[in-house]
Amino acid sequence: MSFNDFLTEEQQAWSQTCHRFIDQEITREYIRECDMNREYYYEGYEKLAKGGFLSIMIPEEYGGSGAGAMDYALMCEAFGKYSFDFLGPAGASTFTAQNLVKHGTDAQKEKYLLPYNTGEVRFCISISEPQAGSDAFSTRTRAVRDGDHYVINGLKQWCSGSSAKNAVICMLVRTDPDAEKHKGLSCILVPNDSPGLELRKLKTLARRGTGTNQIFLDDCRVPVENLLGEEGQGRDIITGHLELERISCAAGYTGCAQQAVTDALAYAHQREQFGRPIFEFQVLRHMLADMQTEVDAARLLTYRSAAKVDAGLPAAREVSMAKLFASETLQKVSRQGVQIMGGHGMLPEADMERYFREGMQSTVGGGSSQIQRTIISQSMRM
Repeated sequence: MSFNDFLTEEQQAWSQTCHRFIDQEITREYIRECDMNREYYYEGYEKLAKGGFLSIMIPEEYGGSGAGAMDYALMCEAFGKYSFDFLGPAGASTFTAQNLVKHGTDAQKEKYLLPYNTGEVRFCISISEPQAGSDAFSTRTRAVRDGDHYVINGLKQWCSGSSAKNAVICMLVRTDPDAEKHKGLSCILVPNDSPGLELRKLKTLARRGTGTNQIFLDDCRVPVENLLGEEGQGRDIITGHLELERISCAAGYTGCAQQAVTDALAYAHQREQFGRPIFEFQVLRHMLADMQTEVDAARLLTYRSAAKVDAGLPAAREVSMAKLFASETLQKVSRQGVQIMGGHGMLPEADMERYFREGMQSTVGGGSSQIQRTIISQSMRM
């Protein structure tokens, strides 16, 4: 029995379409080149837009397909296979666009969703600050109403994709400093070319193509009409979007982990030592068997979380389990893949070292492993 046996015929066809697209239209060579040169995936992103992949979850009345979380997960699994970093711009844009679908005004949807579908606009999310990472709701960046504008001052951190052309940042800010910690927050749509906004790209271990940035805001002026939802609704908006974000992460990590196992297995069959392929050595066969078992488990957890979201059921525990296990699986199997491939696994051309770098980032970004364990354990209280 394969994983296809758990999917409908339509889902199987969709998964195959996504994998075929990444293999034939994007290619691992393109992803490798962008990673090595720290170049944003503009050409690849444009192809995704033209293929209609960016808009799969956008309602039909706004030019999308109205697909659910499972279809999104299958797409993310395929698009993350050669690097979670390539999935990053598409995955983040997709789940951030859902914030507009759920909370945006008709004018905001008209202004942003249609050009998003065509790739003219991309979205990213900005939550973290130097002192507010895992403690996201300790946000200090301040937005003050001044007539028909908000004036924003502060420093945001670790905002992936915000330096790309025509990026619109869904930014968590504090609009009421006198309210309780969780109640004085709002989300504002901030175009990355807004006056008073400066971006600084960080030379991180992973996310080399998408880019991770600091955002400096010095009297940055944004129209009041860019407020997403209501003032004080920021916590609910951000918390609500985490389910799709973590499904995206878990699926992408699973796809990359599977490719790490596949590449290591192919190498083990080709590489000969002491007169025979190294796959013939039991110690490596057992290592590969454990690697594949853990990837399969990560995939099942991911599919379960997507199925619960599609069913309209609470899934905070399930998406955290999927994100936790898939990230640690990618980190583990990519490390073991380097071990199997030896010195060859440390070369960019072999791709395994890229999987390894993405694995090291995976347990930190999108909510650390420690935060996921905290969420899971809170659901276990008697």
